[in-house]
Amino acid sequence: MAQPPNSYAPSTGSTRIIQWITVCLLAGILTNTASAQTVTARKVSVESQNKLYQDLAIEAAAAERHYSLLKRLIKAVRPSVAHIEARKEQKSSPTSRRDEARRPVMIEEAGSGVVIEYARRFYVITNFHVIENCRPGDVRIEIDGRLHYPSRLLHDRETDLSVIALSETDFVAARLGNSKKLEIGDFVVAVGSPFGLSHSVSYGIVSAMGRHDLELGPQGVRYQNFIQTDAAINPGNSGGPLINLRGEVIGINTAIASNSGGNDGIGFSIPINMVMRIVEDLINYGQVKRGFLGVSLDGRYSFEKAKSLGLDYANGALVSSVTPRSPAARAGLQSGDVILELDGEPVIDDSQLVTKVSLIPIDSVVDLKVYRGGVIQRARITIGNRETLESRN
Repeated sequence: MAQPPNSYAPSTGSTRIIQWITVCLLAGILTNTASAQTVTARKVSVESQNKLYQDLAIEAAAAERHYSLLKRLIKAVRPSVAHIEARKEQKSSPTSRRDEARRPVMIEEAGSGVVIEYARRFYVITNFHVIENCRPGDVRIEIDGRLHYPSRLLHDRETDLSVIALSETDFVAARLGNSKKLEIGDFVVAVGSPFGLSHSVSYGIVSAMGRHDLELGPQGVRYQNFIQTDAAINPGNSGGPLINLRGEVIGINTAIASNSGGNDGIGFSIPINMVMRIVEDLINYGQVKRGFLGVSLDGRYSFEKAKSLGLDYANGALVSSVTPRSPAARAGLQSGDVILELDGEPVIDDSQLVTKVSLIPIDSVVDLKVYRGGVIQRARITIGNRETLESRN
């Protein structure tokens, strides 16, 4: 059929060109729309991120005010913390099975300490195992960037404590707290020289109190009453301070419980009240004067034994014998008595009682709560001097 006059019918090629132009125009419109949406989304994302940073800044400011306390605490304590290096004689390992006589070799050991002032003189408290078998010339002490050498070394192996006497007088002494006020959950800071890295700081909480009966290396510690903490303590922290949030020393870091030899989250510190009881005797007398009751205690006291005596619990210390003419004998204690309390504090077991009594000043009068034959009795006893008992025997 013929087309009407003056009409226009495009060719097939022209149609394809028009279609292609139309597609391109539509694609451009869609691309521009997508780009606009992307910019908008990106703008929303940046605004969200900026809001997050603003929130973080507000919260960080609050946290920084809290942690500024730690920074000030560490600045206050650092001048009183000593880094100790000791040259110690140690037997070498045998080179063969036939080599039974081992030659002594010198080793270097690093540890820590705390500067104290007592009777207008300055001393460094540390652990016995840090400077064991050392002479004064074998020990170097770095305090506040200066090197010093001790004038005298005083030791108490049975509590793993030593005192280093200093001849100089220009030191900043640490402030000592009261470890009796310490509670489980209290925040604490440990300062020391782990692996020789002096003045390293870690923090944590008090995990437990009154830990004892721990097996602590070949030298052992006879009198134990440890603070347990999860503040990181490693080899080299020994002798360094455990500090409360007031910057007061409330313990001397001594040992770790570890399968690897490093920090496994269980460290032990000697309470500062116990430390100073030992330190004062070492300075004043050159040895520790330990208290005693004059009783032998049954280390196998158990719940079954307690039940046979009529008790519903196995806390306390069972007296197996009483030393004649001892404070216990004069106070009327007898074999078979169970000591339940010492001066109002519960007795957990025999080793805890021995440690507590050993730290009471000589000639002090204390109260005992005793279970005997189904009856609770009270006794007052004057603490004796263990040296007197040992000299008699």
